[in-house]
Amino acid sequence: MTHPSPSAPSTTTNTLTPATNSTLPAAAAVAAGNGSTAAAPTATAFKTILETIDPATITYTSTDLEDPVPEISQSHTRRVLDQAAQILRAGQVVGMPTETVYGLASNALDSIAAQRIFKAKNRPQDNPLIVHVSSLKMLRSMLKDNTIPDVYDDLIRAYWPGPLTLLFPRSSLIPNEITCGQATVAVRFPSHPITRALISACDRPLAAPSANSSGKPSPTLASHVMDDLSGKIPMVIDGGQCSFGIESTVVDGLRVPPAILRPGGVTFEQIRQVKGMDKVQVYKKHFTDAAMEQAPTTPGMKYRHYSPEAEVVLVEYIKTEDSPVLNGSVPTGQYGRILKEIEMLKQEGKKRFGILRTSFTTATPSATVAVTTHQNGTTHLQDDREDEGVIEFPLGQGSKPEDVARELFRGLRYLDDQKVDCIFVEGISEEDEGLAVMNRLRKAASRTISLDPTEFL
Repeated sequence: MTHPSPSAPSTTTNTLTPATNSTLPAAAAVAAGNGSTAAAPTATAFKTILETIDPATITYTSTDLEDPVPEISQSHTRRVLDQAAQILRAGQVVGMPTETVYGLASNALDSIAAQRIFKAKNRPQDNPLIVHVSSLKMLRSMLKDNTIPDVYDDLIRAYWPGPLTLLFPRSSLIPNEITCGQATVAVRFPSHPITRALISACDRPLAAPSANSSGKPSPTLASHVMDDLSGKIPMVIDGGQCSFGIESTVVDGLRVPPAILRPGGVTFEQIRQVKGMDKVQVYKKHFTDAAMEQAPTTPGMKYRHYSPEAEVVLVEYIKTEDSPVLNGSVPTGQYGRILKEIEMLKQEGKKRFGILRTSFTTATPSATVAVTTHQNGTTHLQDDREDEGVIEFPLGQGSKPEDVARELFRGLRYLDDQKVDCIFVEGISEEDEGLAVMNRLRKAASRTISLDPTEFL
């Protein structure tokens, strides 16, 4: 890999102002063939730059969130961050890792840069963007009256930096393209060191939805971003696999009672333990709001998301006192129902199937099963059924929803790459991270199967 030449360090300012039009740095200008941000985005072909950063080369020694400064131990890391920051300051977009999923970042104060996100992703124009900050100082500078609402003090203290997005009153600094005309803006303080350092290098908040083609499974590897957006964006930073694997939790604390508008990395159980959040409700579970769904204040509320090319069939979880994988030699429960469905679909002429597994107990699904690990780090279960056109991918045990969350989008993308006709998914309990997992699966699925308890016998 060719490393970029060192770039000039960014200039730090204390006050955020709306971006002015400028030109791309040399690397991005060459890639784009057009360095101006003076006009609305047009279709542009890029030679997308892919650079790798080891997250361990960026550290934060202080827990102070007011204005933390990263310590960077490798010159290559600094060069890549400076290059990406120049591209972002010039009004372009960059794919970057976060702890949730890979994001497609732009300057959140530049309306034309935000339009480039929508263009690259083919994103619906009424689907708001989440803004990412690297300090509380930066957050205040972009808020109405430069004030953080008191209702968020304890949530911020407990779960920032991290996979938690909060809704704030919008100020005039935030372009309409970010909020889609709403009176609030969604903001997150990420924990991933690359994300934090890149925001600091830009000295601007960054808008960043998932770095995928709109509607497809979110990317948790840089290769996923390249698969979807190579040739459409100037640069992608590879920081390895995302540690959580599902998007952030979105909380609206301005409502009474407070509401979780999208479940994610911080769970309902955790949030309701925070002072002032004991009455928090979950959208679509405890309440609905048709008007908000038509004019969403945050991503993930209105459109079908996370869908691969193959049909996705969700087999719902059902709690039983004893859910054996096998009854003699005949699979039962979710897995048994999936195998029956596959046999019926074979009669209709379908030939290749994928199964995302979560129903393991103390044993593997079959006596002949083996785990195959691929060069890109992907693993899947391989057994005698694979010769019959069935590929199994282990998401982890359903009793450990954090493991299932980490592998979910990677599993969907892997099976889709195998050109299966249909992907079956074993659902899990909605406790803890399971709420976010099932939220994403229900949005991805074109069909859902509910089991009868007798199917576990």
